[in-house]
Amino acid sequence: MGWFWADKKSNYANTQGLTSTSRSSSPSSSSSSSSSGCPIDYSSFNKSSSSLSPAVCPVVNTSKSNKDDEEVLNPLNNMPMAISSELAPGQKIKLSTERTISTIPRGENDDQGLWEYPSPQQMLNAMLAKGKGDGIPEDAVESMVEVHNFLNEGAWQQILEWEDKYTQETKVEPRLKKFTGKPHDLSPKAKMYLWLGSLFPDTFNTVPPFDRHDWTVLRSMGRNEGWKEVRYVIDYYSAPDDEETGMPAFMLDTRPALDSVESIRDRIVTFAGPVWRKAMGEIDEK
Repeated sequence: MGWFWADKKSNYANTQGLTSTSRSSSPSSSSSSSSSGCPIDYSSFNKSSSSLSPAVCPVVNTSKSNKDDEEVLNPLNNMPMAISSELAPGQKIKLSTERTISTIPRGENDDQGLWEYPSPQQMLNAMLAKGKGDGIPEDAVESMVEVHNFLNEGAWQQILEWEDKYTQETKVEPRLKKFTGKPHDLSPKAKMYLWLGSLFPDTFNTVPPFDRHDWTVLRSMGRNEGWKEVRYVIDYYSAPDDEETGMPAFMLDTRPALDSVESIRDRIVTFAGPVWRKAMGEIDEK
């Protein structure tokens, strides 16, 4: 679980709790006229550019079709493969059509490249197409995209930390096969915390996550030995703005789903290990 502060005026914000940032370089940019879009739930969006509750999902550039209204779903993210980069009817501000390439490897092979984020114009068109763009300030969309991309990069860094011991064994970095947005489907852990929050509101969280994603990660079985699919659950929480800087704060709870004995063991070791070592006197108190 990690905390993130988003700078409203810069592309990527400072982070706290990310220890694997050396694994990836800064994202670069590209331009595309047509590609898949992000699923967005803005039911909790504060319609002010100073407080953003972002959607969170990388988008793969899988379509070069000019038929922007074609409703062909991308099986990797269940979204239309073609999202227009044209100005929306009645749009007053011209938004950038430049897309940012993530640091997240896509698919099983290097030639499949990296996942790609939507441009601000595509983000706005995707929201309007889903009936969720009404009332969203046009001048806030670019900031929303920046926070959206920033949180996805943070989620991937947390996954790399979980996968680190397997990466050290195989010397092969994990890759992201696909993802599914589940903004209305609370994870069992989120449900448990909300239930505990109803009993102990001063100790446990009482606000549900604003989004949830399930990411299917490819874990190498060894060089040229194929891949194992590992499902990760990511809960995205809003947090109070930082008191000193006023920057929006977010918390990501990223962990492997309890789908296998291996994932259960990893969860126990990660969460219970430090407590046990401290109880045994192996961790010095400061």
